[in-house]
Amino acid sequence: MPKDKLTVICIVGASASGKSLFAHTIYNELVDELGKDSMTIIKEDSYYRCQNHLPFEERTKTNYDHPKAFEHELLAEHLQMLSSGQSINVPIYSYTDHTRTNEVEIINPAKVILVEGILLLSDKHLRKQFDINIFMDTPLDICLIRRIKRDLEERGRDLDSVTDQYQKTVRPMYYQYIEPSRSHADIVITKGGRNRMALELIKAKVRELANS
Repeated sequence: MPKDKLTVICIVGASASGKSLFAHTIYNELVDELGKDSMTIIKEDSYYRCQNHLPFEERTKTNYDHPKAFEHELLAEHLQMLSSGQSINVPIYSYTDHTRTNEVEIINPAKVILVEGILLLSDKHLRKQFDINIFMDTPLDICLIRRIKRDLEERGRDLDSVTDQYQKTVRPMYYQYIEPSRSHADIVITKGGRNRMALELIKAKVRELANS
């Protein structure tokens, strides 16, 4: 699939700002209409670096909110491969083990690629791969409440570890890297991933791109 037939939409924002919800809502509400081959979703979290060489105790000390925690160069390579019509093997990351598993997810080229994550727009090389940049502008107190609920229920974390990580890395890295990357956004969305007006606007654009 040539590049002029593929559009990459970047959805970025703070942890628990509604990025995944926004991307998956678009996908779920359009997939029956447009077909599974029309669009796909890639998570930046899948590109956390492999830490199998480190003991578990050392993995827990990694700053997962710093750009160096991600293998952005592999993500950029994968986006280029999709643009040239090649399928990619996306790593599958384990939040409980803090490293990649031995499995991968095969993603095929599609007309619209939705890429969601916290630090996508902080990388100048990655920014060249994106056609439309969306920033989820959700208040940090709301993000913290959502993050606590998610990490306790879905990722096997305890309250002390979640709040400690938030104070030491999540909040500081937001102001150092994520919030400044807002300047690269084409669209800023408030009210989180359930903003119905924003969803309908982006769905209309995706529909146009998929049918072009």
